[in-house]
Amino acid sequence: MTEQIRLPDLSTDKDFDGDVFAPLYTTTVTVSGGTASHGRASGRARSVDGVLDLDLRMPAELGGDGQGTNPEQLFAAGFAACFHGALSLVARQAALDAAPIFVEATVAFGRDPGDGGYLLRVDLVVRWPGIDPDIAAPLLRKADSLCPYARMVWQGAPTTITLAS
Repeated sequence: MTEQIRLPDLSTDKDFDGDVFAPLYTTTVTVSGGTASHGRASGRARSVDGVLDLDLRMPAELGGDGQGTNPEQLFAAGFAACFHGALSLVARQAALDAAPIFVEATVAFGRDPGDGGYLLRVDLVVRWPGIDPDIAAPLLRKADSLCPYARMVWQGAPTTITLAS
């Protein structure tokens, strides 16, 4: 018999009133190596704990060999997982079954018509069999306001870039 996973006590209330960012979890991933000199990731991505350890390659659609993952796939996986978690949390709080929820994230890499640079576009599709759309709509809005990936996409994310010696 397997032991049931204990769910963390996370609040959906905007109840933090601190003056500075309060990290709850931090991780580091390092990308190194590779042969690409075309502005696209290649090499290896490895998390500090070694759990994530994978090859990065340019997708075949952009002329690569497609024999590894790429940043858009990683971002899509992270966004879908984060939104799924936020929606599952609000569903549980509304006494609804979160088990049938699927979140699909499609990330498109392309050119920005505004300045000619590069841009990502994200489309999330939620499949929740059996849920009334009128019941789901406010829960989707609440999940969107809770999901840090969604907040980052809508509001930006504070970022620092440091050249280490």
